[in-house]
Amino acid sequence: MSAPSAQKPGPSGQPKAAGARGRDRKEMARAGGLVVVSALFTAFALLNLNQVKVDWILGSGHAPLIIVIAISLLVGIVLTYFVERLPRRRR
Repeated sequence: MSAPSAQKPGPSGQPKAAGARGRDRKEMARAGGLVVVSALFTAFALLNLNQVKVDWILGSGHAPLIIVIAISLLVGIVLTYFVERLPRRRR
């Protein structure tokens, strides 16, 4: 008779493979990282709720600082995308 296996059965009732443990740890680390990044982003947003004056080309207005930061980030991403797609000339 063989000794009982030390592997625990998975959700389907089949024993987990040896690599499944490593995958579970990776998934847990990724989830933990996402929680940390989400908490930092939330704290950053909550600390930047002050109203600031924004001068536009035509007029001015007031907006929360986090909105100004987010719009600036998006404009930077879009500009970078289009500049990188420009054909480059060889010298």
